[in-house]
Amino acid sequence: MRFVHTADWQLGMTRHFLDADAQARFTDARLDAISRLGALATERSAEFVVVCGDVFEDNRLAPAVIARSLDRMATIGVPVYLLPGNHDPLDAASIYTSEVFARHRPENVVVLDSAGVHTVRPGVELLAAPWFSKHPAGDPLTEAVVAASAPEAGVIRIAVGHGGTLPVGAQDQRLIDVAELGARLDRGELRYVALGDRHSVTQVRPGVFYSGAPEVTNFDHKERDSGSVLLVDVPEDGGAAVVEPVRVGSWRFASREFPLSAERDVTAAVAALSALPDKDRTVVKVGFTGTVGLVAKAELDAELEALRARFAAVELWERKTDLAVLPGEDELESLELSGPAAAAAEELLGIARSGGERAADASGALALLYRLTRQDVVA
Repeated sequence: MRFVHTADWQLGMTRHFLDADAQARFTDARLDAISRLGALATERSAEFVVVCGDVFEDNRLAPAVIARSLDRMATIGVPVYLLPGNHDPLDAASIYTSEVFARHRPENVVVLDSAGVHTVRPGVELLAAPWFSKHPAGDPLTEAVVAASAPEAGVIRIAVGHGGTLPVGAQDQRLIDVAELGARLDRGELRYVALGDRHSVTQVRPGVFYSGAPEVTNFDHKERDSGSVLLVDVPEDGGAAVVEPVRVGSWRFASREFPLSAERDVTAAVAALSALPDKDRTVVKVGFTGTVGLVAKAELDAELEALRARFAAVELWERKTDLAVLPGEDELESLELSGPAAAAAEELLGIARSGGERAADASGALALLYRLTRQDVVA
């Protein structure tokens, strides 16, 4: 028996660092990922798709977002099982009970709207644990697993849940008890545990997996293995499930750090960023450390501005940025300042070299002064 395990589609997601054009492309890419996983299900003869929570970004979405999402699901040629998660719980305001969802829901889409066993076909069951609020008192999956009776002999039962997992030796009733799930996997009561919540593909233990999000949602220093779905084969004879990650995402959120001390370092950093592929689908968060002169800083600022026109977005990684600008005497002299302007530049240079609280502001002011002065010269 083969199926597609996915989660955390978060349809309707927006990102503050994307302008309107890039956001539209990002939104379409999340829908395109659905189409690609549907094509995968057809190509690899999967029986169904299970989405383990957070199908939608929020319960308060525009009707058009919901309708377009369901239209994409309708193109998948097999049943699609949707589990409400913490972003889209089955509460009083739930998308899943809304008029727009009922009007546009295709026949192949099934909401796992109750805790317990749902029959896919004779011999295959989903033990589902939907979220009924954003902050449940306990863990819905562990509770559902404990409450369920053992399946009949020969039945393949897949547990479907959402949320964090309980570390070994820890105690927190809000987290999924992997030890409890593992015991039932070992006894054959469960054949696989499909989880959502982590946005990177993660094996918690044999037979227990997070699929990750099918399209990237965060930068790669936090989300290292997103953009995939899992193709899961569960042998009829009782053997262990075989899990294959398959990439369906097309975007990248790249975080990069560069130490700078000279103009050549700026050139190398810009070259590394320029080498990233698919720039219209790539967001870069970049941090710089070190000390540079006015010429190098002006070059860096100009190159970053040029890169912003090519990438979906370029963000300064403030937590990883500690770049001092200390001009040399020859750089100040090249500005050919006189009178009050020259005196102000000398004062700023002294503050920048002091390393005090105002050093960064003084460095920034000098860099701005240099750029403005050079623009005047060019003009």
